[in-house]
Amino acid sequence: MEFNEIKSYEEAFIAGYGDGGFRMGENRFEGSMLITPAGFYPWDVQVKEEINLKNLDPILRAPNVELLIVGTGESLFFLNKEIRQAFSKAGIAIEVMDTGAAARTYNVLLQEGRNVTAALIAI
Repeated sequence: MEFNEIKSYEEAFIAGYGDGGFRMGENRFEGSMLITPAGFYPWDVQVKEEINLKNLDPILRAPNVELLIVGTGESLFFLNKEIRQAFSKAGIAIEVMDTGAAARTYNVLLQEGRNVTAALIAI
């Protein structure tokens, strides 16, 4: 899992999504991704049914996180009870939506200065 450090405010924004990947700042990355305040990782989740506590662990370990936005691909999917309970115990709220809405919401909350993270399935 290769970590890409966020070095500037512009690199933290999702500049585009679709065609199987995301553009962060000026760079395009293929596949799904996890975004933390410090940087982003490739995420080995291709379909919403693969989301589990183990592959969300980097978000749970990220410092000072208040909210996780989960983009579940092209359609909504509800996370299982184990995931919801673990994040609740860590004091991290979760919002689940399709990936397009999740990317837009992440950007708005980031611009507001919120300590937001994202787990986004590529579409």
